Amino acid sequence: MFSREESKKIRQEFWTSFGKNYPRKWLLYNTRIKDFSLKFTFTRRIAEVSIDLDATDEIMRLYYFEKLQSLQNILKEEFLPDVVFAEAYELENGKFISRVYVTREGVNIHNKKDWPEVQEWLAAKMEALESFFLEYRDFIEQ
Repeated sequence: MFSREESKKIRQEFWTSFGKNYPRKWLLYNTRIKDFSLKFTFTRRIAEVSIDLDATDEIMRLYYFEKLQSLQNILKEEFLPDVVFAEAYELENGKFISRVYVTREGVNIHNKKDWPEVQEWLAAKMEALESFFLEYRDFIEQ
C-alpha cells in the first residue's frame, strides 16, 4: 500500500514519462467546445481514454451526447471498435457526466511494469479519438 504522497509521486512520474515517450501536443481541453474535453485516465484499476461532456447545463450535455451517438457507427467501425457510450457516467466525486470512452482493465499505475504497455495503449487510443474528433468537429459543434 502506498501513502497518498507516494501515490501522487508515482502518478507524476508516470505522466512525466508518458510525455517524454510520446512528445506531442494532445488536444485534450483545446476542443473549442465548452465543457467538451478529451481525457487520459490511469488508476490502480484501469486505463481510459475518453471524451467527457461535463456541462452543468444538462440540455447542452445531452445535445452533444446525442451528436456523438449519431456518429457511433462511424466511431466504432473506423476508429475505436470497443468504444462505450455512457449518457450518465458517475465520477469518483459523485458528479455525473456523459462519457464516450475505451477502457483497459487489469493495469495499475503503481506497477511500473504496466507503464510501457499502458503508455502505448493510451497514445494509440487518443490518436484514434483525436482523429475522429477532428474529422467530425464541425458537425459536433453545429
